[in-house]
Amino acid sequence: MTATTQFGLEEVLADELRQLGAHIEKVGQRAVEFSGDKQLLYEAVLWCRTAMRILVPFAGFYARDEKALYREVGRIDWQEFIGADQTFAITAVVNKSSFEHSLFVAQLTKDAIVDQFRNRTGQRPSVDVKNPDIRLHLHMLENEVTLSLDAAGDSLHRRGYRQQTNVAPLNEVLAAGLLLLTGWDGKKTLIDPMCGSGTLLTEAALIAQRIAPGLYHQGKFGFENWPDFEAALWESVQLDARQMRLEEPQAYLAGSDISREYIELARENVAAADLEDFIRLGVRDVAEAKAPAKEAPGIVIMNPPYGERIGQESEMEALYKTIGDTLKAGFQGYDAYIFTGNLEAAKRIGLKTSRRVPLYNGPIECRLLKYELYQGSRKAARSE
Repeated sequence: MTATTQFGLEEVLADELRQLGAHIEKVGQRAVEFSGDKQLLYEAVLWCRTAMRILVPFAGFYARDEKALYREVGRIDWQEFIGADQTFAITAVVNKSSFEHSLFVAQLTKDAIVDQFRNRTGQRPSVDVKNPDIRLHLHMLENEVTLSLDAAGDSLHRRGYRQQTNVAPLNEVLAAGLLLLTGWDGKKTLIDPMCGSGTLLTEAALIAQRIAPGLYHQGKFGFENWPDFEAALWESVQLDARQMRLEEPQAYLAGSDISREYIELARENVAAADLEDFIRLGVRDVAEAKAPAKEAPGIVIMNPPYGERIGQESEMEALYKTIGDTLKAGFQGYDAYIFTGNLEAAKRIGLKTSRRVPLYNGPIECRLLKYELYQGSRKAARSE
């Protein structure tokens, strides 16, 4: 099987899969190849916080040109994978190949499948790009083709708890990945003083309370429409997951934002995820943020705006300076993590980074910056 993820989260995903009992075959770029049984497949779809898709390869061949692609696809017995009354869709990814367009490759593959059904049965399955019963994935690298079934169906970052979002929300897989990259244990205090619609906090609560993100999924997963789907096994995997959930709060989680509207959105999302008992929210300017007095220091994490629009440079520099001042004055003893796509403005934080992790937020190249906020002077902290 292959689990896909975002750039920079590959090792985090490999760890998640290992914990589920997977045998890791290869950690590649934005993908982890692993092996295991059907139960592991179901568990990976349900539990993996940093996987976008889980693919199960079933055919591979070399296609020199269009004729060869059509012929090789036609050699597969498609009735093993798709029912005549089912809908399907193909996602194609083409790299370093004599075929230039992935859409063309997907179209040609679809034609070969449909023609086979029509010739053999007189019927044909329909294509549904939005919500297919069976989602196929075609990967072509230098004309070597791998065909896989997509076990998730829809991308796994769409958890299903998010009601609506602010303009530029973090996707859930990236939010979970950032938290796992910090090494946060799900027990220590976690504060987000620029929480927007609350995705980081929601994902933190799912980690702390041992909740499988797939339990929020709306509708069916892809594998539930496969011919070899085992309903009883899937029921038992879901039941086990529900019993894993911890009802007592495991960590102090709190967030704030200057925008009342965002905090209202965050409250709606947190309520939709049934997590109100675990997350505290309030309206507050980042300049006013400080550590909770009665809690032991943990981590402070935020994803401030990057200021993509022209003319925002000075505004961003002032904001990042404020963030630095807040961290120095209000969060001594904490580890701070800033996720940003504006490295120029980040210099104004005025603290030395102890770690810089390269990542992307959509097309924007970003860094997760770590700052260790010592209590008192650094020398005193060292000698202690």
